Amino acid sequence: MDSVVSSLDRTSSQPLWAQLEDQLRRRLCEGEFDERFPTDLELTRHYSVSRHTVREAVAALGRDGLVSRVRGRGTVVDHARFEQRMGTLYSLFASIESTGVEQESRVLHVGIEHDKDAVTRLGLEPGSEVFRLDRLRLAGNVPLAFDRAWLPADLGRPLLDVDFSRTALYDELERSCGRRPNNGWERIAPVVPDEDLRSLLGMVEGGAAFRVERLGRDGATDLEWRITLIRGDRYRFFADWSAGASTNGGLRLGPSG
Repeated sequence: MDSVVSSLDRTSSQPLWAQLEDQLRRRLCEGEFDERFPTDLELTRHYSVSRHTVREAVAALGRDGLVSRVRGRGTVVDHARFEQRMGTLYSLFASIESTGVEQESRVLHVGIEHDKDAVTRLGLEPGSEVFRLDRLRLAGNVPLAFDRAWLPADLGRPLLDVDFSRTALYDELERSCGRRPNNGWERIAPVVPDEDLRSLLGMVEGGAAFRVERLGRDGATDLEWRITLIRGDRYRFFADWSAGASTNGGLRLGPSG
């Protein structure tokens, strides 16, 4: 370990573990631990703190998805965080595969049903049927997202027998009827999943997720209503503003979630 580090202030009202967390977080951001994260024993000796203090600090980093404990290897830096650029219509399947990580889905439900909210969201006639697909999305064999999508029933019926374990909904929709979303909107909000979803996604208690609502259109036709819950410790969104772009008029107030 680098011997030139800031000392911890034992007269501060901030707990030692929180100070240590801040310093380790800074060093992580600077790439100092890309090759190897120090052991608990190395940290206790280096900072002259107890093992309990080290464990508290490292646990806090783990809750933010920066490091993880691996049996037989100790603490490792978690590089399996995926980033999605905002402002574009994207496929979760394609965005994960583009990183070189294998994406797989476990189909939890597929069928034709009545869903009043989905019918309204898709602008269908009251009483219409919709196709519904529920999937647990995995990246590198680790749960990443729970995904529920609805389509008008006439578009979804040809998809009832599709094996969605290793394919994208948009690709199959295009193959079956020559249509796929090319515009629409998304709303993203932070949530703390309930116990069932937390267990399904393999999240720690109190862990946060992104709730992503999407209406996908082909031209002016509503094709898809989707709600996706994505683990906050494995995914993040990225926005890039061009020089001269307007900074006002973009805030819309409305109902959440």
